[in-house]
Amino acid sequence: DPKRLRDAKSSGADADGRASVVASMPGKVVRVLVEQGAEVAAGDGLVIVEAMKMQNEMKSPKAGTVVELHAEAGATVNAGEVLVVVE
Repeated sequence: DPKRLRDAKSSGADADGRASVVASMPGKVVRVLVEQGAEVAAGDGLVIVEAMKMQNEMKSPKAGTVVELHAEAGATVNAGEVLVVVE
């Protein structure tokens, strides 16, 4: 049974134009697709998190620059944990 890749929603931008991408459920970071300082477009994949045998691609909610990168491949994350911040 191959693992399916599913799109996961990210939080939107706040008042100062920063957008945090958070883990929607507990899981394990399978792959980090960007580096800090990278330019991203809205909808670009940032991090892949495996939860409940499904791989969820966390996407950028807006175009901008990755200003904070808290995700690391192999790390366990909790629901609501900030993985990436885009500005």
